[in-house]
Amino acid sequence: MGKKKKDDLSGRRFGKLTAIEPTEERKHGYVVWRCRCDCGKEISVESRYLKREMVTDCGCVPKIRARKDLRGQRFGRLVVLEETEKRAGNGEVIWKCRCDCGNPVEISGTRLLSGNKKSCGCLAGPKQKDFVGKRFGNLQVISYAGKKKGCHMWLCRCQCGKTLEVRQSNLQNGHSKSCGCKNSPVDSCHFLEGTCVEMIQSKTIFKNNTSGVRGVYLDKKRNKWVAQITFQKKTYYLGSYDTKQEAAEARLKGEEMYNDFLEWYYSRNEEK
Repeated sequence: MGKKKKDDLSGRRFGKLTAIEPTEERKHGYVVWRCRCDCGKEISVESRYLKREMVTDCGCVPKIRARKDLRGQRFGRLVVLEETEKRAGNGEVIWKCRCDCGNPVEISGTRLLSGNKKSCGCLAGPKQKDFVGKRFGNLQVISYAGKKKGCHMWLCRCQCGKTLEVRQSNLQNGHSKSCGCKNSPVDSCHFLEGTCVEMIQSKTIFKNNTSGVRGVYLDKKRNKWVAQITFQKKTYYLGSYDTKQEAAEARLKGEEMYNDFLEWYYSRNEEK
């Protein structure tokens, strides 16, 4: 009888909740009680949550977290300056901080206290180097081009005259030493108006070409063979085709644009 009386929660109050009656529902072996909140709403709560006072209302009472005054405290490279008027989705305070690098940043107290945020982001990835004026193979660094997708980028000028942006890591590890002209299959290359004369006359296939035809590749997403041609620093789209043969024919026809250029180039040399 004592056990029965102990388990009978009818009429008992738990915070703003009053237990009305047990239901037939069971969760993890515990009786689920129908309860009424002081606001009038009824909810179902497991008996263990009521007894331990883990649930004391229907949710009508906003949960306000006790917050610490973090002003002046240091978290990694961050120093907390002041509380902002902004709040996170759970009502948590957003703090204004200053990073040792000088950048201001706004972060929630939880991220600071948990150690998940220790800088404005300057600690992520390798540090920016001073590469301006330095040479890497055929590339000379002109200026810093900013950070893109987490990587430091540098604007470089190739010995052939072409400018391009290169990742800092590719310059450091020697992966990038030219704009691509250094990988040319021809021994020498005379650039004129952004065009390598020897290259457009060469029939050599690059090692990374998987089609066996210059200017032709397979677009796997569309299952189409694409033909293109590059001339005077511009790449021209020559169409997509069902077969590699059709794409190869389109590429061959596209090479006709070389004819006038080569005729002008050789007539120019004859005049000299």
